Amino acid sequence: MNPIFDLYFWPTPNGYKISIMLEELGVDYQVVPINITEGEQHEERFDMVSPNHKIPALTHYVGEERAPVHLFESGAILLYLGDWSKRFIPTGARAYRDCLMWLMWQMSGLGPMAGQAHHFLQYAREDLPYAKERYRAECRRLYTVLEKRLTGRDFVAGEYSIADIAILAWVYRHQRHEIDLAHYPQVRSWYERLLARSAVQSGFEVGRALVEKGNFTSDKAQSILFGGD
Repeated sequence: MNPIFDLYFWPTPNGYKISIMLEELGVDYQVVPINITEGEQHEERFDMVSPNHKIPALTHYVGEERAPVHLFESGAILLYLGDWSKRFIPTGARAYRDCLMWLMWQMSGLGPMAGQAHHFLQYAREDLPYAKERYRAECRRLYTVLEKRLTGRDFVAGEYSIADIAILAWVYRHQRHEIDLAHYPQVRSWYERLLARSAVQSGFEVGRALVEKGNFTSDKAQSILFGGD
């Protein structure tokens, strides 16, 4: 049987959001590697799926005709999959609002700020102390916000949801943005709780073999990813 989803993927936090969600749903899907360090995100074959030339993207083959539905932007994909499956999006009015708010918190705050921290701490060829501390400090602030939210809660929206999945994918890389979870005990407990889920473990295993194929510090990758190409 042909898989009903193609996941255009590279092992990054945003990519892991969708591999984890698909594993949680237990659906058949095929991974289509898009090596962003080699510029494959700019190839014509990917343009019709992701006009923004970013991973992840998803194609859903719908019905007997397998009509393709193309989706890009990780948050939109999570919402689509949640709506389609009727899972991992709370149905109660308050929990639903909380889920959306914390998903957007990740999309507009934690992801962009942690991503900038990764860039200046790990990949930038010029040492810029101001930029490093700027994004370290913002990550610390965001983790403090998350710590407060998780006090007295197992999950950010009351029940396990796409908001947890989205946030987890970035907290998984906490060492890269120089966050010590020992300073955030509620976040650490939540993190360990989620990592114990078999689908989360499987989601993080997706593309494990691809990691060695991507060199983010090569001249080519630096030009493609950070040079405005």
